[in-house]
Amino acid sequence: MAKETLKEQLRDLVAEITEKDEIPDGATFKELGIDSMMGVETVAAIERQYQIKVDDDELADFRDLASAYALVVKKLEAKSANAAAE
Repeated sequence: MAKETLKEQLRDLVAEITEKDEIPDGATFKELGIDSMMGVETVAAIERQYQIKVDDDELADFRDLASAYALVVKKLEAKSANAAAE
């Protein structure tokens, strides 16, 4: 999957959950009005869509679209490496 496509998919997912038309790159989730319940919903949707697990200690790094993207890329790369090793 192309990295820009992944970022746009994440943007669309966050936009759907927040019911906002646009998710700017620099806006924090807090600035977008994402409360803890929406945050949990966002993480759960990302886990389902990409078949990854976000650990509780990683949630603090989940501040904006860029950090969510970086985390998903890291998880997908690890998942791919694990699959290749098997």
